[in-house]
Parts: sequence; C-alpha cells; structure tokens
Amino acid sequence: MRIGDIEILPVLDGTGVEVAAEILSRPGVEDPWSCHLEHVEADGTLRLPLGGFCVRTGDRVVLVDAGVGAFDDGKYVGGGLLDSLAGYGIAAGDVTDVVFTHLHFDHIGWATHEGEVVFPRAAYRAHRADWEFFVAGENAQPSAVDKLSPLGPRLELFDADFTVAPGVDALHVPGHTPGSTVYVVSSAGRRAILLGDVAHSVVQLSERDWRVIWDVDPAAASAVRNRFADEVADTDDVLVAAHFPQMRFGRVVTVGGPRRFIAV
Repeated sequence: MRIGDIEILPVLDGTGVEVAAEILSRPGVEDPWSCHLEHVEADGTLRLPLGGFCVRTGDRVVLVDAGVGAFDDGKYVGGGLLDSLAGYGIAAGDVTDVVFTHLHFDHIGWATHEGEVVFPRAAYRAHRADWEFFVAGENAQPSAVDKLSPLGPRLELFDADFTVAPGVDALHVPGHTPGSTVYVVSSAGRRAILLGDVAHSVVQLSERDWRVIWDVDPAAASAVRNRFADEVADTDDVLVAAHFPQMRFGRVVTVGGPRRFIAV
C-alpha cells in the first residue's frame, strides 16, 4: 500500500485460531455469525493473521507492532516476522523505530528474543498507560514483563499524541486497552489508519454493536471503532486492523446499503 510518498508493508509473523462465537458477539443476538458465514471457516473458527506493518517514510523504517514471536501454544503460532521483513529487503538492523498499538502478547513478540533486543538500532515506544497496566501494575502479565523488561531505557513511554516520523502520527484511543494507540499515515492528501486491535473482524465495521472479549472497556472501544468507521466512510481513506484477513487494507462505504468494509 502506498500513501503518497510513504510505503506500508504488511509483515506476517504467523496465525492465531479462535472460535468466532467465543470471542465476538452482538448483545441480544443469539447467533450473529449466521449472517456472516463468509467471514468464518466451515468449523466456525476465525483465522487471525499475526504480525505488524512496516512503514517506510524518508530515511525511517517504522515497525508498527512486532507479532507474537517464536511462539506456539497450539492456537497461536508465530516465528515468521523477520523472514517477512527480509522478503522486502529489510534486515533487523534497518528498522529505526518500533511502536506498539498496545501490549498484548501477540503484538510484542519480536520486541526481544531470549532476552536480547531484536532491532538493535531502533527506538521502541509504547503508551505509558499500557506499560502501567501490563508491566508495572499489580496485575502485570508475565509475557509482557519478560518481553519488554530487557528493553530497559531503549523503551520510551509516551502519554500524549505525537509524530513518530514524517507522515506517521500516534493517536491515543483507550478502550481495547488503557493505552491503545492507532497510527495514522498521511501523505499527498491521503490517509491510512493502522487500527491495531480497535477491531478484530470486518463485521465490526459493518454493524455497530459487536463486542470482543478482550476489550478492557467495551463501551469506549465501541465508541472508538465507530468513530473511525464513520470518519472514513465514503472517503478515499483506507484502514486496516491487525487481524483482518490477509492483513488487507480497505475502505468503509455506505453507498447502496449499510456501512461495510470493502478490501482493496
């Protein structure tokens, strides 16, 4: 995907598998997936791509999220992110910035590996609210502590919106997690929005009331999701969420029917 002078590359690390009805639901609707069978496998599962997006802007190489890492628990399997980068001619030492949409385990996997920093030249950044929730707080998650603690002073915490690199802006949108952040790529009058886990399925951009079990604040997460979907509807802006099929961007359209996501 090109946005003006900026290139955005999907970087696949692996795949997660979840039972669709166990993670995504609609309040008051007993079987919402019956109307969206095209988005689930025959056995009712969702196959969720795991990985991140690499943004090349000027002399900067920005990695947005770092996949699940060299990991296999039977449901989530990773390990391919560095090879995916290499397929674009990008080595670990070429990455100048690593930024996180949030600190769930499937987004921080290649921050470090076996206690060593994976991207030796990169500045790492995460929202302070997620650090305090997942790493420093009383309910810290061991996976986040293990992956992120070795970064030490290389990890910069932010608590305000900021510009990561030319044409790449970080916006704090709490809801999925306290520090959830989207990254807006803009150039030549066009925009692409990297949603992270603001949405987990394209159905959440079609119907307003879907919920995912991992949202810390479901009401806030829903407000954020619908805000972005409405904002880009029937424009040339594109968006993508971390786990959308094939990590493909798309547009939100309302012409000829209800709001829906169309992959491009």
